[in-house]
Formats: sequence, structure tokens, C-alpha cells
Amino acid sequence: MEKIRIIITDDHQLFRNGLKILLNAFPEFEVTGEASNGEEFLKLIREMCADVALMDINMPEMDGIEATRKALKICPELNIIALSMYGEEEYYYKMVDAGAKGFVLKDSDISEVKEAILTVNKGGSFFSQELLYHVIQKIKHRENESKSANLSKREKEILLKICEGLSNQEIAENLFISKRTVDKHRANLLGKTGSKNTASLILFAIRHKLIEI
Repeated sequence: MEKIRIIITDDHQLFRNGLKILLNAFPEFEVTGEASNGEEFLKLIREMCADVALMDINMPEMDGIEATRKALKICPELNIIALSMYGEEEYYYKMVDAGAKGFVLKDSDISEVKEAILTVNKGGSFFSQELLYHVIQKIKHRENESKSANLSKREKEILLKICEGLSNQEIAENLFISKRTVDKHRANLLGKTGSKNTASLILFAIRHKLIEI
């Protein structure tokens, strides 16, 4: 079985070393590179593009947001997971807009990190449940913005299925409609919500209290 190639970018060497040891213990993973900031990371992927990148948000020289945006221009197929700490909620939407496919807390159990890597490597999005809980606590007193009222009943139904992690084909089978219909609804959802990808759709659903964790 071909291993999933991983790059770890974080400005704390001890953290990188520990995470590298834990990830290399899984037979399906191989940490192929490390970087201490965004500039080092960009230089690294110009030499070798990996499958998944674990990206710290706050770093010297170049932060994770700018590094993510620039990296995806170099390696569009790269799946980037943000390494987050409590209190960094203000950066989540910026990371999603930059192209991040998932978020995990730095103090997460290694099993959750593994699940995140496997999920995004298959084309999905991953959000730590504990992290989502804290995002919701930050926004739970906000009123829904008018955008959410523009979604049809069917679009909201499909959005909920997307948040459950179902693929378009699985949603079609679950709702007894064609995949082409689901594809059209997903495209409409992206346009109406101003979202770029599945991760930003999930954050939209959270912000407008369309889902509960």
C-alpha cells in the first residue's frame, strides 16, 4: 500500500518531533518533510509535493494562512489541515478561504489526527468536534444572517448531509434523487453562501445555526 506523504509545519521543534514520531508509527503514513514557518514550507513543496500538510496558523516569517494560499497555487492537489489552539477562532474562516480542508486542535489525541489525515486525503473535510464546540460557543448568541433565509428546504437538507460527511453519491442515494441533482444543489449552495469548498459550507452551517454539535 502506498503511504500517505505528510509535511508538518510548526515553529516549535519539540512539537514537530513528537508528532512526526507518532505519525510514522502508523504503517499508512510517512512524514516526508518538516518546516518551521510558511516560507520554509513553500520552499519544501517546490522540491517535493506531499499528499497532506499539517499547518500551524501562527508562525514567524509567514503565517499558515498566507502559506496555505500560496501552497495551493504550487500544489493544487495538496490537502492542508490547520493545527489550531483555543482562542484562534478568528482565523478559521481565513484558513478555510485560503483552502484548508480541516482543523485539529494541537492537544488532540493522535487517533483524531489520524482520522483527519485519512479523511482529507480521500477528498473530505475534517473538523475536530471539540473545536467546533468552541466555535459554536463563540457565535451562539449571534442572529442568523439574511443569507441563510435564501436557502430552499431541499438545499438546507443537502447542506446537513454534507455536514454529516456524505458524498454527493451517498446524498443522492439517501434522498432518493439523482447525483446530478445533488451536484446542482451543491453548486447552488456554494454560490448562495459564498463558500469555496465543503469546509466553508460547514462553517456557514455552524455560523447560521443550521447544525448543532
